[in-house]
Amino acid sequence: MAELRLGPLLRYVDGSSATVWVEASRPCTAEVRCADGARAEARTFQVGGHHYALVPVTGLTPDTSTAYEVLLDGTPVWPPPDSPYPPSLIRTSLADGPLRVAFGSCRWAAPPAHDSPVHRSSGHEKDPVGPDALDTLAARIAADPTAERPDVLLLLGDQVYADETSRATQEWLAGRRDLGRPPGPQVADYEEYTRLYYESWLDPEVRWLLSTVPTCMIFDDHDVIDDWNTSASWLADMRATGWWRERVLSGLMSYWVYQHLGNLSPAELAADPLYRSVRDTPDATDVLRAFADSADSDPTTARWSYRRDFGRVRLVMVDSRAARVLDERHRSMLDPGEAQWLREQVLDDRESYDHLLIGTSLPWLLPHLVHDVEGWNAMLCRGERGRRWARLGERIRRGADLEHWSAFPESFAALADLIAEAGSGPAAPATVCVLSGDVHHAYIAEPAWRDAAPDARVLQLTCSPVHNSVPLSIRIGFRFGWSAVARALGRGVARHGRVPKAPVSWRKTGGPWFGNQLMTLTLHGRSARLRLEHARAEAEGDGSRLVTVEETSLDK
Repeated sequence: MAELRLGPLLRYVDGSSATVWVEASRPCTAEVRCADGARAEARTFQVGGHHYALVPVTGLTPDTSTAYEVLLDGTPVWPPPDSPYPPSLIRTSLADGPLRVAFGSCRWAAPPAHDSPVHRSSGHEKDPVGPDALDTLAARIAADPTAERPDVLLLLGDQVYADETSRATQEWLAGRRDLGRPPGPQVADYEEYTRLYYESWLDPEVRWLLSTVPTCMIFDDHDVIDDWNTSASWLADMRATGWWRERVLSGLMSYWVYQHLGNLSPAELAADPLYRSVRDTPDATDVLRAFADSADSDPTTARWSYRRDFGRVRLVMVDSRAARVLDERHRSMLDPGEAQWLREQVLDDRESYDHLLIGTSLPWLLPHLVHDVEGWNAMLCRGERGRRWARLGERIRRGADLEHWSAFPESFAALADLIAEAGSGPAAPATVCVLSGDVHHAYIAEPAWRDAAPDARVLQLTCSPVHNSVPLSIRIGFRFGWSAVARALGRGVARHGRVPKAPVSWRKTGGPWFGNQLMTLTLHGRSARLRLEHARAEAEGDGSRLVTVEETSLDK
């Protein structure tokens, strides 16, 4: 009998359709039955000895909420008979209703083995990095299912950490291979990636949350490896190792299965030749591996970016990792095809949206000192100060993780120009918000254009981590990075590197905030509100709660 190994995950939802992702223990037919009578089924497909299905449910009624169950070969497997949680729901959207978009990034399922050990007190475990914001959100929703909840949850990278594994995972890895040989306690292949997703998504609170709140996801570096695609020389060094090829192919294959598929609509899935081939092949491991190999060797053959329209809110999620051009003389965050795609998605039918959300795992606007140092470093590596400085620049780039948008000055400026174009004129939206994570703190930054300012209000909204370590050095460093002294220091560094002047200046209008946290945008008509919440442990007991630390209107 087939068993439910992982899931269900509620992924795509619009006014009349939804997709539900599951992993089963063997080949079977996965079925979703809704309380309102809607039902759909899909046969599993196989990759790496694992069995998956993405069930497209159609014919749902707009602006309704219906409970659903999952069956495998006709046997109910979700919800579990002893579940302490409310029924999992599919809530279809209303075109003109308020939309609540929660977002964050960087979630350890469990602290890595090199981090502080878990402390035990009165028989309970105390998390050394504090309460998990997703666990805490799940607990709040479960306690009052009728209360406000996100309509969609954006996970902006580092959903799993392939290079920072927990003690339990390392013990499991040691049972498979010699951890004294590369890549050591990091994951090595597809099977080991599946372990990361089990550890992350079998957490009871998170499992239930992901079954009832739709999600959109995009990878960042730790989903593959820290500083993934930092530079051409970094990539050459990685490809020279004996373990990298298996790691990156497995990372891309598992990302496609566990995260990317659910980002697509039923219509996009039906038109996707790779998805069709995977479903039609008894064992699709080689099919997907060939795709991943092509995507790694020639990133223009794959597109991980995607667009979602939620009524009058448009989300364009941008791949800011795999689509890079790394040649120093033509260095770009996005290859030409990807940049053109982004432009088309942003500018298409601008009259149809009131708010534009650009999701990118890496912040566009950073603390000023960090921005200037990254631009300075990019110029050094390009050879603006000679070969000796270029070699030093590459060492600094790798050591200090200098690879955000500001490390690609032309791409930084191009995104500024695109945002200004999208936000100007009679068809301009009310807001353009760049949503990011990565940097283990939260902040709001607002740009000002040196030339004509756009009509829309433009904001960088950064929220990280969901559950991760925030060392004192990060707190001190980013606080200083936003300071006036750091800004002046950055200008001097930029002059030394002959960094071109950016088309925008910006100021921090909120933060920095540190801790495990989530931001939520509430968008209704042309109005927008932002709330930042921290997960905090209760003074007594084992519970935690989300505490609002900032709430503000984003209306211009």
